[in-house]
Amino acid sequence: MWFVDVLRHTPALAVFLTIGLGFWLGKIKVKGIALGTVTAVLIVGVLVGQLDISVGGPLKSVSFLLFLFCIGYSVGPQFFKSLKGEGLKEVIFAVVVCILILGVSIGVSFWFGLNPGQAAGMMAGASTASPVVGAAEDTVNSLSGEPEHIKSMVDAIPVCYAMTYVFGTLGAVWLLGYVGPAMMGGLDKVKAMTRELEKTLSPVGSGNNPASFNACRPVAFRAFSASGEWMKIPRSVEQLIMKFHESGRRITVERIKRISEGSIIDDIKPDTLINPGDVVAIAARREMIVGDHDWLGKEVAGIDILTFQVEDVDVTVSKKFKETTVHNMIEEPWMDGVDIKKIVRNDVALNPLDGAIIKPGDVVELVGIKRHLDRAAGEIGYADPRTLATDFVFVGLGILLGGLLGALAIKLGAVSVSLGASGGALVAGLILGWLRAKRPVFGSIPKASLWVFNNLGLNMYIAVIGIASGPSFINAFSEVGPKIFIAGLIVTLVPLFLAILIGHKLFKFHPAVTLGCCAGARKTTAGLGAVQERLGSSVPALGYTITYAVSNTLLIIFGIVLVLATSL
Repeated sequence: MWFVDVLRHTPALAVFLTIGLGFWLGKIKVKGIALGTVTAVLIVGVLVGQLDISVGGPLKSVSFLLFLFCIGYSVGPQFFKSLKGEGLKEVIFAVVVCILILGVSIGVSFWFGLNPGQAAGMMAGASTASPVVGAAEDTVNSLSGEPEHIKSMVDAIPVCYAMTYVFGTLGAVWLLGYVGPAMMGGLDKVKAMTRELEKTLSPVGSGNNPASFNACRPVAFRAFSASGEWMKIPRSVEQLIMKFHESGRRITVERIKRISEGSIIDDIKPDTLINPGDVVAIAARREMIVGDHDWLGKEVAGIDILTFQVEDVDVTVSKKFKETTVHNMIEEPWMDGVDIKKIVRNDVALNPLDGAIIKPGDVVELVGIKRHLDRAAGEIGYADPRTLATDFVFVGLGILLGGLLGALAIKLGAVSVSLGASGGALVAGLILGWLRAKRPVFGSIPKASLWVFNNLGLNMYIAVIGIASGPSFINAFSEVGPKIFIAGLIVTLVPLFLAILIGHKLFKFHPAVTLGCCAGARKTTAGLGAVQERLGSSVPALGYTITYAVSNTLLIIFGIVLVLATSL
């Protein structure tokens, strides 16, 4: 058949066919539940692999290294930041959960007599830790033994992963969304406690839809005609600012339009005069600018005077900056012309209310004209200018350094232990991502690029695995039988059930944060989504980020440990 011959001659096309159909299949929902992209890509890859297509090895390695480096880059800042201060409890909790997952995985592996490949695939799927698949494959390939036996164990990894991943997701959604709240006093009680916590945090509404935005814009730009009673005589910009200040409001005059001349003044100084009838462009946080303005004049559309470039910039608050409130920060003289649009802590966006606390390590989104932003950013910490360009020097050399680090091995008896190229790439991403967050002046990877690298890297790797293992998939499937599903069910439910109890009773987290911590420690984004939907709040995400960063790293290492433990 011509189509099959083309795929065999150009195997790269088979990979893209697998990715395209896998992404499509993964989005299909049955009663609100989707198969998931990674599992769907693997299944399609296995089907395409029945056509006996030979896919080259380097493509698989390159895509997986890119994925792991970017995962490390993403979670690195939170991973290292969490090792001290308030996040330490969440780090310890994540370590405990990962140890539970490893312990139960080792137990059921010996109970059911699983070989290293079967055990690793089972744990990867049951804990929805897809990166474990790659790390385990590298480790299994490094074991001593007959080549045919090693190959059979490697082939078993994706089979066991596919058999356990679906329930790994569904089981986590059920436990976290339904059983978890019931274990902590019932859904109504947890919802009420979450509302109380929200009042102290005021989180901005969550959502990943790029077409949606928050209707309440914290910073407003408005134009007024200087025609009120107070403006019957010329007033200076400083006088106007002080007039607002009398009622406890802080504003900035950005531009003035001279009606008599038809010109617009951009270079605003305290002594710049505002003549009766001029149009004034004012910037301020919404709560500062609303109210009675009859003394100043009527608000006008001001299309021309409000047409100017305003920038957003994310500034990481440095360690030298002392903890303060939003109110105190905006009163600083170097904040003139700048307003706070958002505060981001642990990847959760918080509204910049007057009493909100700003801490070192937070990311503060500022809005204003560039010259004002540069001044304020220099006082607060390190600005991260938004760009569409990816620093490929940083990415390429970072993965190289990680691979060299992973090549270093130590001998434990007769076993040679190393991180491998995959583990090294992850560690390099963690360290370089952390350094980038501390001083965001190098190594830029925009969020859109990061999403592509993460998703394309992992799914291209999974696609190659599926295609390569396709011919032997049926035999491996018949060999493991239902025991893998049962083993995966145990590894999915037992550690997570214990995690909810430990988080609530021992660590005494807030119930919503407990569920978020469990979702992060189990690496289940679907579980987090289920919790947030059930509680109607984004508060659980406060516990997700740090635990996710820790488990994302630790479970990969534990995948290697599991392979070594079951090979003894």
